[in-house]
Amino acid sequence: MLRIPELKFGFNDAENYRMKENKDLFNSIFLRTEALDKLCKSNYFFLIGEKGTGKTAYAVYLANNSYQNNLGTIKYIRETEYEKFLKLKKERHLALSDYTNIWKVIIYLLFAQQITQKGKKFNIKKFSHFNNLKKAIDEYYANAFSPEIIYAIQFAEDSKVAAELIAHYAKVGGEKTSGITFTENRFQTNLLFIEKNFERALNSLKLSNNYILFIDGIDIRPTFVPYNDYLECIKGLANAVWSINTDFFSSISDSQGRMRVVLLIRPDIFQSLELQNQNNKIRDNSVLLDWRTTYPIYRQSAIFKMADTLLKSQQKTNLKLGEAWDYYFPYDSPNVISPQKFPSSFINFMRHSYYRPRDIVTMLNVLQENFVELGSDNDRVFSEKDFNDPYFKRKIADYLLGEVKDHLSFYYSSEDYELFLKFFEYLNGAFRFTYNEYLAAYSEFEEYLHENSKNKPPYFETPDKFLQFLYDLNIICYIEDTYDESFMRWCFRERDYSNISPKVKTKSRYEIHYGIQKALNVGKRIF
Repeated sequence: MLRIPELKFGFNDAENYRMKENKDLFNSIFLRTEALDKLCKSNYFFLIGEKGTGKTAYAVYLANNSYQNNLGTIKYIRETEYEKFLKLKKERHLALSDYTNIWKVIIYLLFAQQITQKGKKFNIKKFSHFNNLKKAIDEYYANAFSPEIIYAIQFAEDSKVAAELIAHYAKVGGEKTSGITFTENRFQTNLLFIEKNFERALNSLKLSNNYILFIDGIDIRPTFVPYNDYLECIKGLANAVWSINTDFFSSISDSQGRMRVVLLIRPDIFQSLELQNQNNKIRDNSVLLDWRTTYPIYRQSAIFKMADTLLKSQQKTNLKLGEAWDYYFPYDSPNVISPQKFPSSFINFMRHSYYRPRDIVTMLNVLQENFVELGSDNDRVFSEKDFNDPYFKRKIADYLLGEVKDHLSFYYSSEDYELFLKFFEYLNGAFRFTYNEYLAAYSEFEEYLHENSKNKPPYFETPDKFLQFLYDLNIICYIEDTYDESFMRWCFRERDYSNISPKVKTKSRYEIHYGIQKALNVGKRIF
């Protein structure tokens, strides 16, 4: 078995695995789950999961590998794309339908480039409509099209020139043209012409492989983009994804290979899209990444298999499930009630995480860093002392709080975040509290805002609204008492296809998550 300093636990951000030098490592440590197989089916258009649950990892894996006859490509929305859309909105007075049409052109253009690049045996000259369209694209970009969203937006933005080039090459190729004239002030008409020509060209192809385009990055909203403008942009994107998949790609009948676009999205953002029949779209057209398990059966869970795979894939001998984990973590977690046949060390990882792959990877990396920095007589295995080290616990708490900060920055300002942290001072160090104790803390914090002439953050409108806010962030759980047992109800554990946005129970008991307590300075009562 490798020594602890020799182990590689990978990156927190799966985007790093797109780089050539990291692909082999990723292929060896990536756990192929049921979600991956579902994602390869033709009726799934949304990949839904909290930050850190592996959305990007699944997309990158399918982009790096040909899996079940699928060739994937992943594209990211960056700050510059939002700048372009804001500029277009101002200049063109865009409506939601305009956003949708622009996104359609962008997606079609990216598909055309993907098929040309990834279809190694694909001869575009056999398909005149597609060949003519490709010539128009090549001339527009002077044969130097960089297949990124920002450059595709340019094609839609410059709709007059793009439409004229498409019409020209269609005519040169012997296609009948309608004699439409294109002008700058007929933006929507130009877009519709471009869109229809893309659909005709893509419809003519006879594909042997399936092509999937993943769109990632919408979980990050640049601070300079107003939330309502952002929401309009991604609503247009989501409507385009739905329309292209259901109205166009599904209607192509004379091709073995299929095309599909998949949007990577957080549950809270998906809720804000307000798509028609949203519940059915979650059930029938979405893969919801779910790493939940319970202590008694954790050894059979995907989250444990993921962690064990990280370790065993690096060894020179073939190991059974759990053997690598038990070797490196040969101890029991404290206060485990359920009987365990094997060392229960992984339960401590579960307690301090949200059952997300990123959380486990972060803990392993931090443990290794501390192990190397502090030194040890035994560099082969970790001990319970390593996990309970205050320095390690603080680093993990700061990491989890950083994840919360990233989530909040999507909706709120940095000042709102600072006020959010301020609230926990009024719990007087308590990490367990009743509803009445919570109301008292809320009242004191409300008084602080008033005395310091600070506006209430939007999430702090009422006590119950803020309680739900804390629950949504998985800062707190509520405790449900039965006759002989108590259950800790966490938002991330209650979420499923039928309950994408679980609700907190009021007038209950509450507890702050183990992993984040140190960062919020709770854990010991202050009198």
